[in-house]
Amino acid sequence: MMIPLIAAALLLPGLVLSKGAWAQPRPFSCIGAEQLEDDAFAIPFARGAAQPREDARSNLAAAAERAKREPERMLCVLGHAAPQEGGAQAGVQLAAKRAGAVAEALAKLGVERDRIRAEARRAAFARGAVPEERSVTVVLLPAAP
Repeated sequence: MMIPLIAAALLLPGLVLSKGAWAQPRPFSCIGAEQLEDDAFAIPFARGAAQPREDARSNLAAAAERAKREPERMLCVLGHAAPQEGGAQAGVQLAAKRAGAVAEALAKLGVERDRIRAEARRAAFARGAVPEERSVTVVLLPAAP
């Protein structure tokens, strides 16, 4: 019984490393990304929803196309939830789900997952009021020098 466990323990790292979904993110930070106005794409969500609205497809496609044309740029996916969408903790959880859904959609559109960082942001940290229709913002960071 001990030998199969040891064999499984030796094989597991190879299986994990062979999967593309397990890629480690490239080292970059989204601190200050909400201050950038260029190359920012609004992704709408219905109130309380964790999946983008149907009309989000064009902005998702535009963000993905720009990212694929400029592979040296990283993407910050900043999720927000309106104060009316639950208390502080529920709002942050919803914002995180929204950011994750957009990150996954971008990956399905061909953007390398290790270039995408999804983060939940509380509305208090966003510049100005975050309208409900801008529940997630995708920001392409400037290329590193």
